[in-house]
Amino acid sequence: MTRSASLDRQTKESKVHVEVDLDGSGLADVSTGVGFYDHMLASLARHALVDLTVLTEGDTHIDAHHSVEDTAIVLGQALREALGDKRGIRRFGDALVPLDEALVQCAVDVSGRPYCVHVGEPDGQAYASIGGDTGPAYAGSLTRHVFETLAFHAQIAVHVRVLSGRDPHHLVEAQFKAFARALRDAVALDPREGGVPSTKGAL
Repeated sequence: MTRSASLDRQTKESKVHVEVDLDGSGLADVSTGVGFYDHMLASLARHALVDLTVLTEGDTHIDAHHSVEDTAIVLGQALREALGDKRGIRRFGDALVPLDEALVQCAVDVSGRPYCVHVGEPDGQAYASIGGDTGPAYAGSLTRHVFETLAFHAQIAVHVRVLSGRDPHHLVEAQFKAFARALRDAVALDPREGGVPSTKGAL
């Protein structure tokens, strides 16, 4: 069974190509025009053990928003396609991830029902500006939007809870790593599960 997908999306604001292999080894080839976001997506791939290719060309001369959002849309759609009928997966995953002073908890349910709960970021994180020396900066407000977008387009439930943290970079990176580890467990194949892990028989 091949659990992979390749998708393209083009609008007047961006052109996005995403390839994902759920049974990869964490290889990443990512270029979105937003350096810090590239770092986060590469970290997601590495810690989810998902092979990921992302090539995004967007209107970064305006700001990072469209490129970040549109990449998350296509990534979510690719995850959904790669999961197929979800037969044999564990379905649920959770992780508690520290990064220096930051600590983040994430839980994922590959439910077929999109939902996102994102809480706990400290006051001011939404106004943080990260990176941007050689391109557009990543706004702290984008993190919640990325997870909401991923959840909707992948049709999964995502709960992210920031328990502590101060450094804006650490706060975002711990969230991406926690999501990656939770997703890794949720999409993993369970040798004891012969069907779809739901009493309804479908996810």
